[in-house]
Amino acid sequence: MKSTARFDEFSTVDWMEDSARERTRQNKRLATEMSSAAGTLSNRLCALYDSLVSWLVLLVVGILIGVNTAFISIVTEWLSGLKLGMCANGWWLNQKFCCWEEPDSGCARWRGWDHAAFGTDLGFVRWLSYVFLGTAMATCCAYLVKQYAPLAAGSGLPEIKAILGGFVIKGFMGGWTLLMKSVGLALAVASGLSVGKEGPAVHMGCCVGNVVSRNFAKYRRSAARQREVVSAAAAAGVAVAFGAPIGGVLFSLEDLSSRFPRKTLWRSFFCALIATVSLQAMNPFWTGKLVMFQTTYDRDWRFFETVFFVVIGAFGGVYGGLCIRFNLRVAALRKRYLANRVVQEVAVLAAVTTAVAYANRFTKQDMGELLGMLLQECKDSSGVLCAPDRANEAIWALLWATLIRICGTVLAYGCRVPCGIFVPSMAIGATFGRMLGAIAQEMHRAYPKWSLFSQCLPDTPCITPATYAFLGAAAAMCGVTKVTVAVVVIMYELTGALNFIVPTMIVVMVARIIGDAIVDGGISEQLILLNGLPFLDEGEIEQINEISEASMHVSVAAIMRSVDDVFVLPAVGLSLDELSAILADSARQGIRGFPVVDNLHDMRVIGYVLREGIVRALDTVHAGCDLERDRELPVVFGAGSLEEFRQRAPVNLTELVSTSPVTVRPQLSAETAVEIFCKLGPRVILVTGEDGGYLMGLLTRKDVLRQLRAIHNNSDI
Repeated sequence: MKSTARFDEFSTVDWMEDSARERTRQNKRLATEMSSAAGTLSNRLCALYDSLVSWLVLLVVGILIGVNTAFISIVTEWLSGLKLGMCANGWWLNQKFCCWEEPDSGCARWRGWDHAAFGTDLGFVRWLSYVFLGTAMATCCAYLVKQYAPLAAGSGLPEIKAILGGFVIKGFMGGWTLLMKSVGLALAVASGLSVGKEGPAVHMGCCVGNVVSRNFAKYRRSAARQREVVSAAAAAGVAVAFGAPIGGVLFSLEDLSSRFPRKTLWRSFFCALIATVSLQAMNPFWTGKLVMFQTTYDRDWRFFETVFFVVIGAFGGVYGGLCIRFNLRVAALRKRYLANRVVQEVAVLAAVTTAVAYANRFTKQDMGELLGMLLQECKDSSGVLCAPDRANEAIWALLWATLIRICGTVLAYGCRVPCGIFVPSMAIGATFGRMLGAIAQEMHRAYPKWSLFSQCLPDTPCITPATYAFLGAAAAMCGVTKVTVAVVVIMYELTGALNFIVPTMIVVMVARIIGDAIVDGGISEQLILLNGLPFLDEGEIEQINEISEASMHVSVAAIMRSVDDVFVLPAVGLSLDELSAILADSARQGIRGFPVVDNLHDMRVIGYVLREGIVRALDTVHAGCDLERDRELPVVFGAGSLEEFRQRAPVNLTELVSTSPVTVRPQLSAETAVEIFCKLGPRVILVTGEDGGYLMGLLTRKDVLRQLRAIHNNSDI
């Protein structure tokens, strides 16, 4: 079911009006520069500052995003190790730093909770401490989010897409949300819940961009410029999450931003670069790597492995499609039955997840460390993943890890804590891919003469299971997000394996094709529909085409709001008291603007006026008049057909009226109307008669979405 119940919670940005205001501001500045000879130097300095402030904002945003991500990574790694034990030399040290001098041997300074409490080896105590501390972290996170920043829950990607599409969600990118998201994310990821920090990193990056940019008047008064900063910050968030600046920019272009001009592309690249350099300078893992699962490959692939690559891609598509479907069902049940028990739900979920995950060596680990291990090539025959005599043990453990992690991700993603799905999906794909690679390797060992392995050289490793894990991570990530090009680039930046570009493209394309056959759109798009978020992009055109092919042509007349259901203002004829009553009624109904006509009989369109502008103007009028005496004072929005006012000068609000609104005919296709909204960005489209004069109705982005989702809901019944 595609809900529209929450549409009234969001206001719409008029990109055309915003652009017009920005052009007016620039024209005034240029006029001042040309007319002022004495102040030439100061004008030039102001112009220089105006051009440099954008880069200054992006520089500060990039640095803060990199530093914030580094601190979250450090805290998360420490909290993750805390579930297993503590360092005798200092409680603030995690296991890696506690045992820095002896990483490959037993570390006496690191003590499990059984040895720390009882001085002996007690498996039950280790399990109990792991479950208790993980549950405590998750519960604390859920409580903080519920009490102090409910908007910090979830990944934030669906809301960011709606914001970049032209809708306003108050408080979603505020400073308090940023603080609670940062603290809660470290607790949630470290608790052992099957959630990641990469999706929330985008939300936090956008919060940083919003908090920094709103301190500059240039961005406070321009929604279009604000969108540039948010798009760049989103790219930087992905960049630091994966250590992939180019992939971050492409992800913002491909999946997040509904409008991405060349100027935004260049500024996003700059912001992502600064954020990545800042993270590199912080070096949170003391390895010189941006993320724990960065690795390199020095082996090539062989053509016969394409069979296994297709299997990996098919798994990624099936996993992505089924994960989305089951997660939506869990989300619907959560909204229906657990809306008032969010803390209890998270506590129970964390307890069950940690209790089950502890039993498997691959789910017990932090997901970043797990990916780093699975993506690493075997240098010797030690360890469960590399020892030939332990291959069966590894295969079964990887299979169970895949199933456990799938269940944990389906249940955990969307609960009321900061949570992402990118890295959990990558971990699922990596465990499956490593398992398939181990199976293929065992097949080669058992049947080296088989024709399938004819390309393999004798006494030389033919199959590298780590590369299968790498491809599995890409396939699963694509399957759940439906992002293709950005995923390929991100995986390349993680490994630098240029020779694996083609296999990565194969698995990503197979995953996308199969995933699309199971469910339309990625997890973010489906959550937008489920949660009733207003989001309109050119993808709606395809839906309209499907409707048209299945039934009949969809015109603007079929989805517009009729003039009988619209507040219309005559150019003349209203008194101040009547206008105040209309403003009060429209405020209760969430109306933010009015068509202006010459009179209510002919309904000839003059323009469109915003309610907010009228309210500000009337506040000034009320401050200088006697309300009792002047309540019948006439109000004028333009030249009308009524007789001129003879006794008293009217309140002239003509300057507030936009005399060039976007108008269309009722027979125009809905597809074209959607293109107008997406490419021009008006708040409203007025529908006029055949002669282009009289008003028949109006259309907003919300109207289009309501009608489309209603049609789809009826078609699903």
